[in-house]
Parts: sequence; C-alpha cells; structure tokens
Amino acid sequence: MTSSSPGPSSERTLPTATYRLQMQPEFPFAAAERAVPHLAALGVSHLHLSPVLEAVPGSTHGYDVTDHRSVRAELGGEAGLRALAATARAHGLGLVVDLVPNHMAASPRHNHALREVLREGPDSPYARWFDIDWAAGGGRMLLPVLPGRLSEVRERMRVTDRGLSLDGQEFPLREGTERLPLEELLDAQWYRLAWWRLARTELNYRRFFTISDLIGVRVEDPEVFEATHGKILELVRDGVVEGLRIDHPDGLADPEGYLERLAEATGGRCWTVVEKILTGTEPLPPSWPVDGTTGYDALRYVDGLFTDPVGADELADVYREFAGRAGDRGGYWEATARRAAYKVVTHELAAETAALTRIAERICAADPALRDHAPWALHTAVRELLVRVPVYRPYRTGGERVLTPEAARGAKAAFAVPEEAAAVDVVRDLALGLRGDGPQHRAFRARFAQTSSALRAKSVEDTAFYRYTPLLSANEVGGDPGRPAVAPDEFHAFCARIARDWPGTGTVLTTHDTKRSGDVRAGIAVLSQCPQRWAELLEEVAGVPAPDPHLAWTAWQTAFGLGTPDAARLGPAILKSVREAGLHTSWTEQDAGYERAVAEFVAAGPGRIPLRQASEAAFALEPHIRSHVLGAALVQLTMPGVPELYQNTEREYRALVDPDNRTPFAVGPDDDKTAVVRAALRLRHAYPELFGPGSGYAPLAATGPAAPHCLAFTRAERVLTAVTRLSLRLAEAGGWQDTALRLPEGRWTDLLDGIREFTGGPDTPVKLAELFEERPVALLVRA
Repeated sequence: MTSSSPGPSSERTLPTATYRLQMQPEFPFAAAERAVPHLAALGVSHLHLSPVLEAVPGSTHGYDVTDHRSVRAELGGEAGLRALAATARAHGLGLVVDLVPNHMAASPRHNHALREVLREGPDSPYARWFDIDWAAGGGRMLLPVLPGRLSEVRERMRVTDRGLSLDGQEFPLREGTERLPLEELLDAQWYRLAWWRLARTELNYRRFFTISDLIGVRVEDPEVFEATHGKILELVRDGVVEGLRIDHPDGLADPEGYLERLAEATGGRCWTVVEKILTGTEPLPPSWPVDGTTGYDALRYVDGLFTDPVGADELADVYREFAGRAGDRGGYWEATARRAAYKVVTHELAAETAALTRIAERICAADPALRDHAPWALHTAVRELLVRVPVYRPYRTGGERVLTPEAARGAKAAFAVPEEAAAVDVVRDLALGLRGDGPQHRAFRARFAQTSSALRAKSVEDTAFYRYTPLLSANEVGGDPGRPAVAPDEFHAFCARIARDWPGTGTVLTTHDTKRSGDVRAGIAVLSQCPQRWAELLEEVAGVPAPDPHLAWTAWQTAFGLGTPDAARLGPAILKSVREAGLHTSWTEQDAGYERAVAEFVAAGPGRIPLRQASEAAFALEPHIRSHVLGAALVQLTMPGVPELYQNTEREYRALVDPDNRTPFAVGPDDDKTAVVRAALRLRHAYPELFGPGSGYAPLAATGPAAPHCLAFTRAERVLTAVTRLSLRLAEAGGWQDTALRLPEGRWTDLLDGIREFTGGPDTPVKLAELFEERPVALLVRA
C-alpha cells in the first residue's frame, strides 16, 4: 500500500494468489464450496467471487445489484456465503468479493430504492441515491423501457394491485392515482414511460456507460454509502470477507474520496484493488488508499512481451491491403479511435453531453463574468474537449496534465469564430475546478469526469477495438493496438515500479471481461512473427465468400486463436464484433440481411474449417503457441504483484468474449500448463516472503546471438524465472546456439521437474539450449 494508506490491522492478509469464480444460479455458493479442496491444492490463497449481493433474478454476472442489504438468495443467501467462507478457511483460503459501488439495476420491479423514488418523486428519502435531473424531465424521470412508442403499447398496459404492468414489467403508482383513467394516470406519475430509443437523447438520470438498465448510484453521499455498504462491511468485520475488488471506480463522482471512506470503514482489514484501466504509462494515483489495480496494466505488458514489433508492423500493412478500410474507419489506429470517439459522444452519449451543457449553462447564467456563452458553443466545447481526453478521466488532482492547453487549442479549431471559441476555456476551467466550488461547479467537474470514462470505454474498448483489427490479441482492455509490442527493458521497468510502489497490486491474463482469453490471444499473437504466413493462410480459405474483407480477416483470426472450428461459439462472438464496430450493423440499428450473411459465412468458413490444421505451415505454429502460453503464465505468476487465475485457466483455456467466457467452473484434466501453474502457485504459497512487499525484482540478461529471445528475472535473489520469447523467430534464426544465462551464485533446482540442477556464478553460464531442453520455460529455486 502507499504511504498515505491506512495502516493494516493485525487481521489483514495479503493474498499470495487469487482464483476468480463466476457466481451464478448455475454455480452457487454450494458448488464453490465443493470446489474448495481442488483450489486449495492448486496453491491459491484466496477465492475471488463475482458480486454476491442481491441482483436481478437469473443474472449470470451479478453487476445488476438490486438490494445491498442482502446476499443473493439465488446463490444460497448469506448462510450459503458464510458456509463457503468457513469451508474455505478450513482449507487455508480466504474470500475476496467484487464490490459494485457505481450502479444498480434500473428495474423498478426489483430495485427497492428506485421503486420508492418512482412512487414518491424527488421528496423520497431515496431520491438522493441517484443522479436525476428532475428539471430536465419537466419534474419527471424518463424511463425509456417501452418496446415501442407509447401509443403502440398503451392497450397492453394494466393497473393491478402491484401498480402499472406491461409485458412483465411493473411500475409503482403515485399515491392517489390508482383510480384515474389510464391517460391521466400516466401523466400523473413521477416518471414518464417512453420508447427505449429515447434514452440516447432524452435520458435524465446517470447510467453505467450507455446501459440504461443500470442506474448510477451517488455513493459520494455519506448516507448512501452507509446504506449501500452495510452488509459488505458486516461481512468484513465478521472475517467472512478479507479482500475487495472495486468495480469501475472511474464511474464515481470522487473515486479518491470514496476509497478513503471505504478504507476507513474497513479499518484497513481488506486487501483492496480497483478496476482502474490505465492508458499507456499513466500511473495509478499514488494517494489512493488501495493496494493497486485489478491487473489490466500487467496484462498489456505481459502480452506485449510475446508480440514481435517488426512483424506486427508488417502484419498491419498486410491488413490494410487486405481489408481496404479508410484510415479513420479501421485503417489506422489513432484516426480510427478519434472517429469512434466523435461517433459515441454525439450519438450514444448525447444525453450525457446535453446534461453537461445544461449544468454549464446554469453556471454561466449565474456568473456575470461568464454570461453570453451560447448553449451551442458550450455544447461544442464539451464535445471537443471530451474527445481529446487521452485517458479514462481526469481526477481531483493532476487534471491539468489530462486536459492540457494543447487539447484546448485542438478543441477551439471546431469554432469558425475565435471569440466564440472562448467557450472552450470556460468548459476546461469548469472541468478542472478553476471557476469556483459551488454545488453546480462540483456537479460539472464530477459529471465531466464520469462522462469521460464512459466515452473512453465505449469508443475505444467497444468500438475502435472492433474496427481496427490487424492483430486482435492487442485489442484488449488497457491495450494499445497502435503499439502492441513491449520491449523487455520496458517490461523490467514496469515490474521494478510495481515492486517498489504497488507490491500488492493484482495481475491478470484472463478475466470475465477480456474479449479473448489469454490462451486465445497467445494463438493470435504468434501471427506477429509470421505475417506472410498468415497472408498465405487467408489465401487458402479465400474460396469461402465473406460479406466484406474486414469481416473475413477478423473472423478467421478469431477462429485461429480459438484453435478449433466451432460455429456455435464463433457465431455469437463475430456477430457481437460487427455490432460493436457499428459500420454495417449495430445493436440498435440491426441490418438483418448483413447479419444473416455474417452467420452464413461463419458457418461455412471459420466455424467449419480447422484453420490451425489447414496446412503443414499452420500446424507448425502449435509449438510456438504453446511456448507463448507457458511463458505468459509463468511470467504472470512470478512477477511482482498478486496474480489472479480466472476460473479454469490453470489448464489450457480458450474462450471468447462473454457469454462464452462465463461458462461455470468445472474441474478438468491437467496439462503441461497446469504443471507450470501449480509449481508457481505452491511456491508462492509456501514462501510468500519471496514475492510480497520488499522481495524486490532484478532482471537478468542473457548473452549470445539469441539473447533477446530470453526474458529472465529473480525475486528475492532466491527464485529465478526464465522464459522463451518469440520462439518462431528464434527457430528461424538458428535456435539458441551459444546463448547463455549467468545465474546468481548458488545451486539452483528446476522446480518444474525437481530433478535438474544448475550451478550459478560468473564462471559457469548455463546454456539456454540446455535450460530450455524440456520446455520453453524454467522456474529455478536456489537451495
């Protein structure tokens, strides 16, 4: 933890490794309890559970919380959770839970707090829970939930003892309106039922990203914090929960303030990590009282190690020629990301930018020095500054490094009249908190930051990542498709920084949110070492007609990563990719003809033809994919930080985007990856001091013609990790030859077989051909 963090209590335990389980009705607490012996034997110290509080019935993820006061009944309720904790504790394991502070399900039927707001209006004690702009809705909250226009569904509406019902949806009624005629009854409510398509422009409550089914929660209010965290804090006090994963802190009005309140409330008992997506070299704010991130930053560095920079550039050239995309529609990364940002900010987030404009208008109207800025100018300034935020959001401090003068100059270029461009300075000052600290000023600053994070997520992760696709393994949360490779020196510097500043941070390769599991990405990343071979593979399957070449490239590369033709799994993943890209079809404007052509193509081609076995050249890549899988696994498990295994990833795990990656946990057969995982985890469990705070990190450099193909480092001067990088390029260059690695003094045993021993010292370098004779990785321990 950072020096400003609250001191840990004697009850606080830093995990040695966590194992993520996706809790759902098909895999409740009782099922997790049965898995405890297996997971304890694997070597993890904590089970990490997806959200456990009450959620929408049938939810497979639990992020649609409906009631913070109780543990989800469908999972076994509080009794089931406490039983799981007891069984885990008996096997030496603790529990970490996923905490969702930013949003709840916007379901009046299931969300008790929202139901009371809809019944009682702005005077409800629950109204402070949500960011609702009552004035913008004419005193009413817009509920964009109708499947068609009101006139088209009115006849199906019924008034019952439970309120107003429509097709299974239920809405509470304002007291005294029950007996009114339907037309008058609808107009008399504190809410306005509307066609779902109106959400894009008319919504007057804060939501999660662009998902109107999830309503934002104002945990910055102390009373709301207490009401929404009481049960979790009780479980922490009782020792049931030892760690917290904080979902989407960037959605909060004041992430740092929230984390400070949470740290105080837990008394420093909990290991706490935040799902903070860092962009490039962006640091985690050092004042945050947490142990670190959930690990997407580590994912980017590990994946980048096994990506060939020269080949990635060549592959991008092949892609541009093959796909034929315009520069800003998938041809070049930066241009594609900027166009996607404009698309999202003007369409999907139109209601959010309108809300920001309204707040800015109120501030300007109340300040004589700021009057005469036209609403359209303020709106333009908001839009132009939002698309120029290079990270997810600005924070309480350091915002000027995000909203730079250069960004302001770029935003002003959208104005034809220089004097009108002064609106940009006003909006920038408001976003940075330089124009006062009144309620409206604070509201603008918070909403600008919240909208910025939603824009970044939707435009980059959920749009540009699906439009620019030369190397799909790089298109992962926190990744940089424009620069997918990471040099060993960069990786070492990253690890040294983690070891020094955030030794308890999380590291991951696969999560419930990764678009492709680590092993699928490994299969794709190998293509960066053989771009021309990939081009030849595409020529071999060119006889299967595709709706467009970009789709063909994306679908075949996805299938190559998956490894086996499976139309039932590839179909939904490819359909999601074209809808997210939004160029031919989308979630809200579906082109049935195009989508039918996509399905037919997948069924006839990628879902039928085993591309990885389509030719001898393709099959020859399998050992190099295996090298990447084992290397990435060992690096992640031994680098600084607390490694997390996603369920089922202790063995080869090939999964695509959700829901494919939400399949319940199941015990499976061991493989060579399992042996690496188990050895590393058991070592961490037996000797936590070799990996925790103060253990340090030291890179080792090989010498010889193939030195760049070896990545090696030591932990606490007693554990040595060595892995093979870019093994295909290595083989093409003649193998290891005389390349060697000088081990530190002492006698070293290979933990992966327990037999081989090596002697360290300056006079006895170990030949890498010998070190990697059995497998492309080595885990050595000094006696």
